[in-house]
Amino acid sequence: MYLKRIELSGFKSFAKKTTLEFTSPITAIVGPNGSGKSNIVEAIRFVLGEQSIKSLRGKSGSDLIFKGSKNLSKLSRASVSAIFDNRKKIFKLELSDNKSLNLDFEEVIISREVFSDGGNKYLLNKTDVRLKDIHELLSGVNIGSSGHHIISQGEADRILSASIKERRDMIEDALGLKIFKYRLRESERKLERSNENLKEVALLRREIAPHIKFLKRQVEKIQKAEEMRKELGTLYREYLKREEFYIKSEGENLGTQKNRFQIELDAITQSLGEDNSLVGEEDSTTEKSQNQIAIDTKEQELSSIRDLKDELSRKLGRIEGMIEVAEEGLAGIDTTESTQMTVPYQEVEDFAQTIKEYSDTILTTGNESGIETIIRSIQDHITTFLSAYRDVSKKETSFGDATSKLEEMKASKESISGELQKIEDKENNLTTQVIAFKKLLEQEKVEEKEKNRVHYELLMKKRDIESEMNLIRIKEENFKRIKNAFQSELTEGEVLIGQHIFAYTSYELEEDQVNESRAAQEERRKKIERLKIKLEDAGASTGNDVLKEYDEVTERDHFLKGEIEDLNKSIESLQQLMNDLQDKLDTQFKEGINKINAEFDTFFRLMFGGGNASIKVITEQKRKRKKNEDLESVSEEMEDEVEEFEGVEIDVSLPRKKTRELHMLSGGERSLASIALLFAISRVNPPPFLVLDETDAALDEANSRKYGDMLERLSKSSQLIVVTHNRETMSRANVLYGVTVGLDGGSKLLSVHFDEAVQIAK
Repeated sequence: MYLKRIELSGFKSFAKKTTLEFTSPITAIVGPNGSGKSNIVEAIRFVLGEQSIKSLRGKSGSDLIFKGSKNLSKLSRASVSAIFDNRKKIFKLELSDNKSLNLDFEEVIISREVFSDGGNKYLLNKTDVRLKDIHELLSGVNIGSSGHHIISQGEADRILSASIKERRDMIEDALGLKIFKYRLRESERKLERSNENLKEVALLRREIAPHIKFLKRQVEKIQKAEEMRKELGTLYREYLKREEFYIKSEGENLGTQKNRFQIELDAITQSLGEDNSLVGEEDSTTEKSQNQIAIDTKEQELSSIRDLKDELSRKLGRIEGMIEVAEEGLAGIDTTESTQMTVPYQEVEDFAQTIKEYSDTILTTGNESGIETIIRSIQDHITTFLSAYRDVSKKETSFGDATSKLEEMKASKESISGELQKIEDKENNLTTQVIAFKKLLEQEKVEEKEKNRVHYELLMKKRDIESEMNLIRIKEENFKRIKNAFQSELTEGEVLIGQHIFAYTSYELEEDQVNESRAAQEERRKKIERLKIKLEDAGASTGNDVLKEYDEVTERDHFLKGEIEDLNKSIESLQQLMNDLQDKLDTQFKEGINKINAEFDTFFRLMFGGGNASIKVITEQKRKRKKNEDLESVSEEMEDEVEEFEGVEIDVSLPRKKTRELHMLSGGERSLASIALLFAISRVNPPPFLVLDETDAALDEANSRKYGDMLERLSKSSQLIVVTHNRETMSRANVLYGVTVGLDGGSKLLSVHFDEAVQIAK
């Protein structure tokens, strides 16, 4: 690869398009001062990306554009193109978006334009690129941005006067190590961006972490609620299936019982209607049946009945006393000799009056018709007894009649006792009252004549059936509540678990599970109720919005986590790449230093006829003042921070002199030493071309010959473009370009080939 030509248009003094062909190893550019020959060197600097306008001898970009002359107009733009031979296809460039620019051409053209407003434009094979791309492209072919391949007389000394750090940078550039520097800086920028991105992503993740935590708790509640719904659904399937089975079987059972009892009741009613001998009693029986129904439906009157029970007990005591007196009177009568009662009539009459008062009291309180019937019966018995007793006193009745009446009186006592028992039974349980009343009726039937026995048995059976029918009605009411509760449970269950509530319809009970107690079903219902309460506490809604948001936020968190992992991997990869680049840079730099030392010593001896020279890597420390930004510190304090860096130091030893310090060298000696070092560097890592701008100006004739010899030696590895006034240097060139100022005020070129150059030089 070599520089084939340079094309200038409007650049400084070159108003018109000018082309310089570089077809030989050494090309010399000559001309009087002010002709513009150094503008060619600056054009090369310009097109290769030089950013210092000052080094191009200008103050602004517009100073690089032809200003005009008497015969030529001022231009608004300037351009320079460098055309390189690329037949070996060594030019490669990867753009920032990981795409590569196609440079598979025999020529690679780098162009730069500058406009009057100071703006610049860079092109690569007529494609717009960035300055960074130009630098990276040139670094890959050992043309660095430090300008080590372009050396002027004043700049030759720069490598000697530079600091050790700047000198290291210049040598790294000359060794083609700038590409590592570029990549290191690019990696550092990427690492910095990655660290910033990592902080931003980590911050974003930290910001959403509390919300995720909150949503997670909500989701856990929802999931727990969902588990409870599933458990509830499982319980519901069996519960509802059993309840449905119970409702169906219980409904059929109640219907069967009701029909059976109705048939029996109809048969008994018909039997009672056919029994003409008991017609007179039917009303009484019916009345009693009505009283029984009234007792079943008016339990609220128990309180008043208790009060009457106490009063009745006191009255019963009095009756028992009177009966005892009557029995004692009868015991004193000789049945064979006397038919007259010994009990005083007045006492019996008082007894009757008392019973009457008691009866009136019961009747006026509006109590149950059964008690009223009994009391009336008692009154009838007492009236009969008094009548009989009057006959006894008149000796119109027999002793046997008196005894019979006493028995009737005892029967009345028993009736009152039975009524008391019935009131007490009613107080405890309705069914007990019914049974007690049946017993009372049964007892009355026993005491009644045989002809009423069948009637009373039928009546009691009818009453039993009516009681059963009443129980069935109660069961029907309860059954209705169970059915309503079943429908309510279905409705509520649908709200809680949705359509899954109807899964019970396909649930099958095992044969041995059908006949289960209602207690077990009730326990299952209680468990369902407890679960429903827990569901209400947890929130009965399915929380689809929360689940969706949680999925979105966790997906975002997983994405950010993945981004963090990718960034950490990228950071680790960049750090590894930087370490590898630094290792390569350090290794190749040290190898380059060793090679440069050998060449430097050779060129130095050649230039000075002896002595020795070398360069070495040293480490220096620099103290930096740094603010203490500790937040706990009361006031800001300055701290010393030590910064270490490596640099390159030059040692020279002139022949026959003890001088080793660079600053003690004369101007000519410094020039020769710097040229020796620059040529040594160029020998170790030859650049494609080397531009020397009057670096031989301070040399005498003898040193000029040595300089010419070094040029020829260098030309074997690098293409040389030499700006010179030195005839010895001109004689070593194959092509001479003469630069003059034309009549129009612009610079012009004249080219002379080798044979002509020799004649001109002589």
